[in-house]
Order: sequence, then structure tokens, then C-alpha cells
Amino acid sequence: MAEVLLAIEGPATLQRIENGVPGWTVYQGGTIAGHIASSWEVAGSVGYSGQPLEVLVALSPAAVITGAQLIRHNEPVLTLGISDEDIARYVSGFAGLDLTAPESIAPNAPDVISRATVSTGVIRDGILRTARTLAIARGLIRSAGVDRISFAPLGWAGLQQMGAVTQTQVSMTAAAAALTGAKVPVEPGDGDFLRLYAAIIDTPTAGQNLLGQQQFTSVVGGLGAGQAALMVASSGLQSHRGTAWKRSGVFDRLTIEQGGTRWQPGADSYTMITRLMPKDAPAMKEISLFALPPTIDPTAPFTVEVTATRPTTGADIQMTITLPYTLPGAFRLAEPETAPLWHDIWMKKRVEAAIVVAMLTCLTLILFAQDAITRRPKLWRRLRLGFLLTTFLVLGMGLNGQLSVVQVVAFLHSLLTGFRWETFLTDPVIFLLWGFTALGLLFWGRGVYCGWLCPFGALQELTNAAAQRFGIRQIAVPQGLHERLWVIKYTLFVVILAMSFYSMHDAILLAEVEPFKTAISMRFIRAWPFVLFVLLLLGAGLFIERFFCRYLCPLGAGLAIPAKLKIFDWLRRRPQCGRECRLCETKCTVGAIDPLGRINPNECVLCLRCQVIMTDPKQCPVLKRRARTTEGV
Repeated sequence: MAEVLLAIEGPATLQRIENGVPGWTVYQGGTIAGHIASSWEVAGSVGYSGQPLEVLVALSPAAVITGAQLIRHNEPVLTLGISDEDIARYVSGFAGLDLTAPESIAPNAPDVISRATVSTGVIRDGILRTARTLAIARGLIRSAGVDRISFAPLGWAGLQQMGAVTQTQVSMTAAAAALTGAKVPVEPGDGDFLRLYAAIIDTPTAGQNLLGQQQFTSVVGGLGAGQAALMVASSGLQSHRGTAWKRSGVFDRLTIEQGGTRWQPGADSYTMITRLMPKDAPAMKEISLFALPPTIDPTAPFTVEVTATRPTTGADIQMTITLPYTLPGAFRLAEPETAPLWHDIWMKKRVEAAIVVAMLTCLTLILFAQDAITRRPKLWRRLRLGFLLTTFLVLGMGLNGQLSVVQVVAFLHSLLTGFRWETFLTDPVIFLLWGFTALGLLFWGRGVYCGWLCPFGALQELTNAAAQRFGIRQIAVPQGLHERLWVIKYTLFVVILAMSFYSMHDAILLAEVEPFKTAISMRFIRAWPFVLFVLLLLGAGLFIERFFCRYLCPLGAGLAIPAKLKIFDWLRRRPQCGRECRLCETKCTVGAIDPLGRINPNECVLCLRCQVIMTDPKQCPVLKRRARTTEGV
């Protein structure tokens, strides 16, 4: 896989890196061929399903994305709505992006795929963030810089705990084994051959605590442009600096290595320190400060190498002690603020968002003005059918604004695993619909969405209206059977939710009881069993209005549960309803009115038909009787 991702030929060796940014370094022929990391490990990519969405991202030593591969996901659209070839083509489209030109990364990266905006948006964001984080951690590009202002008082133990000071140790026994054959042998023992420490001291939290205010100011003040100060300290038999530097001017025992760059300090970059300020600091044999050149980036990982050389009867024998160092995140300046992925998507889809806002505003006005509208049956009918037609054609077929029970399950999972606004903000249309639906649940109940904003619900009502216009006889389901059939949708919702905790994939498969993806998202362009299922539901809806909404919709069941919290009751009833008159019951779109005239808020889709009947003197029997009584008087 590494060869494919990095586009290299021949065998390669992978070395796992756990410290700092986790990942793998790929070697070929003894040299670094590239780096690989997981978006789940580095960026914590979580899809709309609330489950990990993992992509392997590969970088060349020149900080160019050479490949990406989707490893795992539980996304509903990716599972059943878009082919594996589409996703593979999308992910592979990130190859060739050059991270050394950050201003060109986002515009040149593949855009999200329509009908899978959220899922592919998370993939896109995960790949770009993982690539940049990996490139900075491996020293391929520079990060923003070192925080040279912040200060927090810390002792030696505190500095080591946060990673400001790192150390390594080689015992006398280990050195004796490595330097076998030396003329002057190293005697095995429990003591230290070398205990080596390193720290970047530019930040006051490290430098001021280690050196004291006066010496820290003097050292940092003497640094040139682009330089940083590195402390190297040691104890034990081996010296990290030796004495040859006094003659040659170069510390030949000490090397700083970063991303292929190797630098040996010279006498001109050296300052000797006699002691460290923390009381809990261990005894040191040598303490040195070196001014790192601009070619060494203090914010990127580097390695301090100390070479121990011993003469033998032939060539000298050497051992190299290495100490990796990574500047703690607390010492880094924040990266320049870049617009998050969702912000970019909202800017691109501002027209779509404006259309949804306009529709939601219009619906709000209709619901607040329901009394005035329902007194005019023709106006109500035209508004109702016109809005439903707009919902189906514009919101559904045009903008793919169809909510799903999978989103309810994903939201619940996100509350348990760590809620992230950016995941839900990735699709403006869906976010606006869910926001309005959530608010509508408190004011009006589930009917705000189910009765007005659900594209498939709108399609059912429109086709049934056409069926009635052509004289298709409607089937009246007996009340007892009608109420018992409600159990199906509530059971489906509970089973889907429960199954999601066992297997999100299986839960998504069961959620296919919703015909939304086939009819709305995929626009009927799908395998024939799915299309046949949708046609059967619509066919049943020609005889029983909103058949699917009444008995099978798990989304409606999921919305009905929190709708119990609704604050207002906007639908009026009369004492005579259900006693002297049952007309509203027989005309109700979804059979939400019981024989006693009570409206079941769990089933009501807020079509306002009952309100029209109640206020229409030509339809309401109570108003007709009152009119006859008045005429008789």
C-alpha cells in the first residue's frame, strides 16, 4: 500500500512513529521516501454517521500529497448512494497538491460531491488537515513560529512533563557492548555513559525557568534573525562537546539533524552555562547553549545526535546517541486563521441557503397567519399545494433537502462521542432544515417538517390529490387497525437506533425502509428493487393518503418523541367536535383525529385542513346548524 500511495517502485520499509504526530515514515534504499498518516489519528475525522471516517494520506519529502486512500467509514450516502469508484476517484484527486504553497491548497483541492456534501466534506477537510499537520511535524514545512511571550512558572519536573525538556540515557553496559574492541574499554556497569537533555529555550516558560530572567534575556537578545536557542546538557562519562572544538572551532561530537539537513554547531554559536535555576534539576556535568541557524526550524521535530568515538587497533569505532525533540504545542504560535471547511461551503452555497431561508420565512408567516388563511379555503388550498410543490421540486429534487432518520441517529451518537458543530454545518440546506425543525418542534410539533418541508411527504400528498381529482376512491382504515399500525414506525425507529450501537452499517441498511434516498437524493436513478419499493409506497398512497407517513416513517416517529415538549397549541377545537360532528376526523390527512375529536400531536402533520373545515360555514356542520337557527329566528 505504501508503494501505491507514494507512487514508488520496489520494496519499501515502514517505521511507525508514535510520539508527537503519529504515522509512518517510509524508507527505500536507506533514504526517506515519504510519510503516511491516518486522518482519524491526526485530525479525528468523524462523519455524519458519528463514526470514524479514516483516510490514509501520503506525503513526499517535498511536502506534496502523493496519494490518499479511504480505509473505513459508516456514511449512509457512501454506503448506498455513491459507488466505490466515485469515492476512489474523489479521494485520489488530492494527489499532487503542494503544501509548500498553502494559499493554493484549498482552491485546488477537489470540491465536495453533491448528494454527499457532508461525507465528502469531512473527507476533504480530514485529508487537508492531516497533510498539513504531518508536513509540519516531519519538518517538511514551517509552522507559524515559537511563542516568545507567554510565561508560566514551572520546575524541572513540570518542564519535563510537558515535553519542554527531553532526555535519553545510555548505560555503561550498553556503551561497553557498542564499543567492544576499543583500546581503552568501557567498563560495564549501572552508571550513566551519557544522560543527555535538550530543550528549545526561546519561549519564556522554558528559558526563564531554566536560566533565570537575566541570563535568559541576555541569551535571547543575542540571537540573530531566524535563529533559535537550543540547550544541550549532559552528565555521565561521555561529554557531548569534548575539547577538540577549542582547536577546530566545530563541535564535531554534536549534530542537529532535521529532514535531511545536518548541522554541527560552531564556537561562534556556543554559550557555556554553569548551572540551571530549577531546584529540582539534576546535577549536570556540562550545559551548553547553541544558536540554531535559520535552516533549522525550532517548531518542527529534529534530532540531537552525540557521537562517541573510541580508537581501536584498526579504524576507530563509533556509537551515536540520538535524542528526538519536538517543541510542545503550548510553545507554538497559533496557525494563521483560515476559514473552516463549512464556511467555504456556505459561501459557495449562499444562493441555496437563501432559497431555504426564504421558504422557511414563508412557512413561518403561513403558520402565524393560519387563522386568516384558514378562513379562506381557496387561499389555503392554493398555498398548501403551491408550497408542497415547491418543497418537492425545489427543496427536494433541486437542493436535496431531505432529512433522514440516519441524521437523527448520527446526532444522538455525536452527543455521546463528542459533538462537533463543523460536521453538521457542512451542508447548509440540511443544517437550516434541522435548525428550523428543532425550533418548530417546540412551537408546533413534528408537523412543521413532516407536513410542509418533507419532499417525499409532499410527493405523497400531491400524488394523492391528483388521484382524488381523477376519482380514485379512498380507503378508510378502521380506527382500531389504524392506531395499531402506528406501532410499526415507532418500532422501526427504536430498532434502527438500538442497532446503531451494535453496527452503524447494519442500522443504515435497515434505514433503507425510508425511500428518501431513492426518490429524492438519487432521483429514482437506482437499482430496480429500490425503485419498485418507492413505487409501491406511492401506489398505496393513492388510496390511503400519506400511507408511508402514517405507518412506516421512522423519521416521523423520531420527531414525534421530542414533539411532546411543544409549548403552544395552535389548533382549535370545539366542544361539539367528536360528539356532534366527526367531519374533521374523516378528512384528516393522516388520521390524527380520534373519534372524540381530539388531535394526536404525535401524528398531526399540521396541514390545517381541520382548521379550514371548522371555520368554513359551507363545510362545518356546527356552523351550518347555527346559520339555520339564526335564519329561523
